Amino acid sequence: MSQVVSTSLMLIGYLSYLLVGAAVFQALEQNYEKELKRDTFRQKLMFLENYTCLTKEAVEKFVEVMTEAFKNGVNPLENKTSNYSNWDFSSSFFFVETVVTTIGYGYLAPRTAGGQIFCMFFAMFGIPLNLIVLNHVGKTLSSCTDRLGKRLYSRGMQKKTVKFLTIIFLVVIGIVLFLALPPLMFCLMEDWSYREGVYYAFITLSTIGFGDYVVGEMCFYTF
Repeated sequence: MSQVVSTSLMLIGYLSYLLVGAAVFQALEQNYEKELKRDTFRQKLMFLENYTCLTKEAVEKFVEVMTEAFKNGVNPLENKTSNYSNWDFSSSFFFVETVVTTIGYGYLAPRTAGGQIFCMFFAMFGIPLNLIVLNHVGKTLSSCTDRLGKRLYSRGMQKKTVKFLTIIFLVVIGIVLFLALPPLMFCLMEDWSYREGVYYAFITLSTIGFGDYVVGEMCFYTF
């Protein structure tokens, strides 16, 4: 009976957490979305007023084509003679990293039948391989932490203090390596603010991968 009660309480807590999160996001983002929609429709009306030779249907079709282009990772603002490709070797390498890490930003995906089939088989073996590598790295860091703990313990520190310090050490190292340093590089290479760099690093590290910010892209895909 106690197991049923604890499970029910856990599910209630989980649902409450989701409901609170939904309410907060609604409060923070809905007004901005409404303003963005108003501005978009205003710009479209102004465009039709300035170019009376165009019909509403023609403009809608043009917007639909441009939206589809963005969804497929094609920037319509690029010059047609540009050598940039979403599938050159460096971009393809970045893509396979997002596959094996299960980030999947969503702005780029294989469109050909061969690419989609290969992606499934590649992910089938690549994801477990990535987990094995991460597990090995975790064991290495754990080993280094254990050695640090033994040194501190040998110098007369109490066991609880040593355990606390080693945990703090791991947390600090993780924050510095994955959340503090990478945004500095993004600021230089991507012309992002430090806040945007931290946001991108966290979303990537947590494998959420919204795809609104992507390294190497001048525009952010928000469709």
